[in-house]
Amino acid sequence: MAKPEYYYGVHAVESLLELEPERVLTLFTLKGREDQRLQKILELAEPFGISVQKASRDSLEKLAGLPFHQGVVAAVRPHPVMNEKDLEQLLEQTPDVLLLALDQVTDPHNLGACIRTAAAMGVQAVIVPRDRSASLTPTARKVAAGGAEKVKFIQVTNLARTLAQMKEHSQVRVIGTMLDEQALPLQQCDLTGPIVIVMGAEDTGLRPITQAQCDHKVYIPMAGNLQSLNVSVATGMALYEACRQRNAKSL
Repeated sequence: MAKPEYYYGVHAVESLLELEPERVLTLFTLKGREDQRLQKILELAEPFGISVQKASRDSLEKLAGLPFHQGVVAAVRPHPVMNEKDLEQLLEQTPDVLLLALDQVTDPHNLGACIRTAAAMGVQAVIVPRDRSASLTPTARKVAAGGAEKVKFIQVTNLARTLAQMKEHSQVRVIGTMLDEQALPLQQCDLTGPIVIVMGAEDTGLRPITQAQCDHKVYIPMAGNLQSLNVSVATGMALYEACRQRNAKSL
């Protein structure tokens, strides 16, 4: 049996119990904590016979790996890692797909924030390269605040190759965000239909090999002398504009 993963934080554990309670092996809760938020978690766990153990603050910190566990940690049966085959199946089942790809975003806090926004904006999957990219760690899950259980997280061997295959076989348009002379303001680009929005790391942006797969290049207009935004903030703005256009078209 694979080693359990550890989820921590009220939002992440609550969302897991609502969506995939069968994966929860044990709940560890802080001794002496009996507030309303914890009570809701215990009520969600009770029908499934999930073991609940009281633990000290130090014990919870060791399980979570960080002190910011909010008094609750869940030992969870790990999901199989999703890959290119899962993406192919998703594309077959979802003609008007909206995807987010992150090119070498290595900070788990940024990854978690992007996933949280993706869940809120109705994105079907977040795609990342397997190497030189943050993975779905407990920290990323906590920052995602339940979003990681609502959006597919797909790791691919080669992001540029995956984008090329999506274009060829599924007619997905690739929208890359970058500062480029040929880039359009975000709101002037058609973001309806099957698309993947690609965001790069703040310091390096999209790699040239990734840029080469972009059908359209866009940028977020900004006042003043600012050149870039935090990747999770920029992701939120890009996905919001995509949702605005897609909702307007469906009216």
